[in-house]
Amino acid sequence: MIYSSFAKLYDELMDPTMYDQWLEFVNQELDPTEGEVLDLACGAGRLAVMMAKAGYRVSGVDLSEEMLSLAEMHAREANLELAFMQGNMLDLSELATFSAITCFADSFCYLKDEAQLLQAFNEVYNHLEADGKFIFDVITPYQTDEIYPGYMYNYTDETQAFIWSSFADDFEHSAVHELTFFVWNETLQSYERVSEVHHERTYELEKYLALLAKAGFKNIQVSADFGKAVPDEKTTRWFFSCQK
Repeated sequence: MIYSSFAKLYDELMDPTMYDQWLEFVNQELDPTEGEVLDLACGAGRLAVMMAKAGYRVSGVDLSEEMLSLAEMHAREANLELAFMQGNMLDLSELATFSAITCFADSFCYLKDEAQLLQAFNEVYNHLEADGKFIFDVITPYQTDEIYPGYMYNYTDETQAFIWSSFADDFEHSAVHELTFFVWNETLQSYERVSEVHHERTYELEKYLALLAKAGFKNIQVSADFGKAVPDEKTTRWFFSCQK
């Protein structure tokens, strides 16, 4: 398979130090010797591969076939046999239960409303073993309201250019991201344009706490900076750890 899709381009551009920090947070919260872990919305599988290398028994699920193809490729490159499954976080009924479930890169912020967020939390709860742990992150209202409106990031190298522009969206605490790649096509001797529009939505901390409690979670802890700091009014990403 030739990975010329947006998924591959996005995967290549992700900052690898983010995965190092997510793994540090996982190691802080979970024990690799205790049960099986599901990486929900695993994307291209980079964190799942790193977790497997660290001794976790991990599998991944994602909605995107393209991302799962990349995940399988990354696992092969690392000489690992990992189970990657296509699935929707709003319906995990075909999956087994796990000792822990992780979900990072603000994946829950791509759900359209509170009802879907609660549904996803319920699905996670129902697929955790007794006393199982759920850890995840989301962007904060400070990120959507203060950082993203008017935000722009540009990147270029010898073969491609990337333009990321963000704006306020129609809903409270939401943002729209216009992501565009220009990739050099050697055969055509020209640049090809690949673009997507992403919508993210988040909520006040109290709303997350209420929905998690409604789903049945307990011992809910919230931190900043990948579990290293206490959140404040300028925190851009919350990290949650809770238990069934």
